[in-house]
Amino acid sequence: MAGTSVLALYSVALFAASLLGSGLPRLFLMTHTRTQMVLSLISGLMLGVALLHLIPHSFAAAGAIDTVMIWTLAGLVFMLLLLRWFHFHQHDFGSAAADCELSSADAHHHAHAHDHAHLPEQKMGAAGLLAGLCVHTIVDGVALGAVLVSAVGGASLAGAGVFLAILLHKPLDALSIETVMAATGWSSVARWSAGIFFALLCPVTAALFYFGATPFFPSELWLPAILAFAAGAFICIALGDLLPEVQFHSHDRLRLTLLFLLGVGVAYTLGWFEPAH
Repeated sequence: MAGTSVLALYSVALFAASLLGSGLPRLFLMTHTRTQMVLSLISGLMLGVALLHLIPHSFAAAGAIDTVMIWTLAGLVFMLLLLRWFHFHQHDFGSAAADCELSSADAHHHAHAHDHAHLPEQKMGAAGLLAGLCVHTIVDGVALGAVLVSAVGGASLAGAGVFLAILLHKPLDALSIETVMAATGWSSVARWSAGIFFALLCPVTAALFYFGATPFFPSELWLPAILAFAAGAFICIALGDLLPEVQFHSHDRLRLTLLFLLGVGVAYTLGWFEPAH
């Protein structure tokens, strides 16, 4: 399958996944347990994609491990500062349902652990969350475009690991935007407008980078830098944002751990189908 066709397929899927996340509160309740299970799986997948796909791709293009790790660190620090500045990624969507599912001790521990993730009380808080997630999804789009540019021979599953990590994460991001905007008084039209804009941002960014960057690649500087930067961002999200949301909870520890390992396993398995670095 040609790179353009792969990009088109990925773009449609990402757009649909984001819209699904925006519509989830209108379809069914995203309970505490469901959210924790999804977060465990995605954190393992993103960590595996960063370490098993993006960094090796970057090293193959750069040929210098020092360059790769400098850009990986830059991506990690950038995403950490973004998380701190905008305080986005609200992952506790069903507190009432969560309290029903937990024992009283776990519910109290859950409430204490999630003091840092309370919903913003002002509309500007929701706007800040949207801005932070938009920057995040631009990084995702650039990473997807870069890994497609770096693919050899137009393999049918080029960039599959990066795509899957982004795909599974997008509904939660869109759900965060919808939930926080609804709680802070934004109208239904404004929420849908924000959801559609957010859904388009990653595919459009990937397409712009893919078609705009193709004439200039392969590059000994920018391609490895972009891939390593995205790897650092993925590591930060997996270890600094998603996993802390999971590890605060003593319930379902075995199931959450197995889902995390499943995510890592999926990332490893996808390497068998992607083109060589």
